[in-house]
Amino acid sequence: MDMFKGLRPPSISFPKGNNTTRLRGTNPFGDYQSSDEETSLGKPFISESNLDEEVPATTLPESQQIISVNRSMPSPKQCSFTQALVNGINVLTGIGLLTTPYAVKEGGWLSLTLLLIFGVIACYTGILLKRCLESSPGLQTYPDIGQAAFGITGRLVIAVTLYAELYAACVEYVIIMSENLSTIFPNTSIEFGGIYLNAHQIFAIIGILVVLPTVWLRDLIGGVGASILVVICLLWVGTVDQVGFPRAGTTLNLANIPISIGIYSFCYSGHSVFPNIYTSMKEPSRFPLVLIASIIFCWFMSTGAAFSGFLIFGDSVESQFTLNMPTKFAASKIAVWTVVIITISKYALTLTPIALSLEELVPATWLTSYGGSILIRAALVISTLVVALKVPFFAFLMALAGSLLTMLITIIFPCACYLSIRGGGLTNLQRAVCICTAMLGLLIACDGTYSAVIRIAGQN
Repeated sequence: MDMFKGLRPPSISFPKGNNTTRLRGTNPFGDYQSSDEETSLGKPFISESNLDEEVPATTLPESQQIISVNRSMPSPKQCSFTQALVNGINVLTGIGLLTTPYAVKEGGWLSLTLLLIFGVIACYTGILLKRCLESSPGLQTYPDIGQAAFGITGRLVIAVTLYAELYAACVEYVIIMSENLSTIFPNTSIEFGGIYLNAHQIFAIIGILVVLPTVWLRDLIGGVGASILVVICLLWVGTVDQVGFPRAGTTLNLANIPISIGIYSFCYSGHSVFPNIYTSMKEPSRFPLVLIASIIFCWFMSTGAAFSGFLIFGDSVESQFTLNMPTKFAASKIAVWTVVIITISKYALTLTPIALSLEELVPATWLTSYGGSILIRAALVISTLVVALKVPFFAFLMALAGSLLTMLITIIFPCACYLSIRGGGLTNLQRAVCICTAMLGLLIACDGTYSAVIRIAGQN
């Protein structure tokens, strides 16, 4: 789930004070299902009901036949190929493209080949998730797959990783709001009681005050059109406004490749939602086509933004190319405000699954009051503000999230789960490819995470 992922909400409602009427979250297929339908994205990844029932044992290996996962009825298969494709594109197209020009600056022009390589790998692992889902009719979500593969531990590890990715995205949203608004109002500052706040800090606080009420509501609106509009504005500034394309840049910078890898991998962080898209389709057999087309679109948009942004701004490119766009041009203002508005609207969607999980962990009696849910959500929002103010390094945080969390979700976990669930029926070649892919992901995760942490530490 990401800033520009336009998953339309079924309705707007406030959280209630008990377990049965709590805010359920958002329905990623709200365009095609009843608003009363509770889909897996609207539930916590970890809840008591997820751990109590057994997987149908007809197709799983004997060693997996006693594992428990959620066996709630699958969502109605109402999603056509076109609708699934739109959902897939919305899932993949997000804030990653804002930073791809910076990734080129770090790794050089040749680093763009990594975008294509990761796209191919993401497609492969997405198909592995599909095959895992096909192993049993009781599997519907990514955590379900983890539990089928490794028991309750698998569900917990995958769920926690997904929560961490969502939380990291919320922190990134706060940084996006503060940095982009600071470009429009750079001279903003406040001093009171001996405390000085600069423009970044002020707009981070203002942004949090704006999004705070939205976390008590269902998801707001947004969509992939925002991504397209921002890229069009970038091209407009470079051509029509004649900012120009003056700089050649470096060919390859091996020392900074790990940072580029983390950013590029973040562009394909949609695997947490792929199982939901698959189970929603009228014709699940066409899911690979949806996957391929979505990844191709994501690659095209990310590569276009990376190529254009770095060609226009060169080595002066910022962590978000919108920060380089001269504010005197109308296209620049449109791009900045589009990013800010869609970030605000998507913050609540991203935070909701984390809040739901925490609400499941506290005693039910404590949440009988309406204020219980609000306090939990307010605390989460404030915590993202604190982290964003302490670590306001957008590109390096994205590289860290991409290297660690996205690499786990997109490459390592799908391979590991597939080997566990379907390993007995695989050929030696299939098994070798899967193991090599997982090992590659693990090596990249370790190197990229270390590099990102070192760069963040060096900024403090």
